[in-house]
Amino acid sequence: MTTKTWTWLAAAAFTGVMAIAASVDGQWTLLALTKPLTTILLIALAWQRGGDARRRRAILAGLVLSLVGDVALLWPRQGFLPGLVAFLLAHLAYLVAFTTTTRFAARWLPFAVYAVLAALALTGMWSGIDQPLRVPVIAYVACLASMAAQAAVWAMAEGGLAKRAAIGGALFMLSDTLLALNKFALPFTLAPLAVLSTYWVAQAFIATSLPRR
Repeated sequence: MTTKTWTWLAAAAFTGVMAIAASVDGQWTLLALTKPLTTILLIALAWQRGGDARRRRAILAGLVLSLVGDVALLWPRQGFLPGLVAFLLAHLAYLVAFTTTTRFAARWLPFAVYAVLAALALTGMWSGIDQPLRVPVIAYVACLASMAAQAAVWAMAEGGLAKRAAIGGALFMLSDTLLALNKFALPFTLAPLAVLSTYWVAQAFIATSLPRR
């Protein structure tokens, strides 16, 4: 990666660390500033990259929708459902990106693996999900798992930078699973660190799956 890429990633890492610290300490104002800013820096990074025009537009759309979700989740209760919808749409955008040159579900194994992981995650948190949220959560998990699986399919088919998308998809799955378990099943003290760090690293891998101009 170029010096410019590392500069954007370093800036995002700095604001991301600030956001995590603010979340752990309950400093909402600092969190409200640094959490969206971290995703904005990753959007700026992706904006400067090139590659297939359709894939680039889709990844940028996914990042912008993720930014909307980041802002919504600053209000964990009122913003949970809007945030869920925003991130669901982000995963659909990433699905478009990852199917630009590789057919959807062209290989079955990644989809089988992620289907099992999604089922295990849902089973672990099911009793803690309020009835009105169960259908939206199922839809979200299905989209998330499909996105991660298709990223792996793309990497298996083409290799190269597609491997970054596969890593990003796997980390996104991990991040959201940790978030859901913390919210619905087993709250843990270091949830902000675990969830946000894996989330932004996932987004960075997806953003840099686009080649340099």
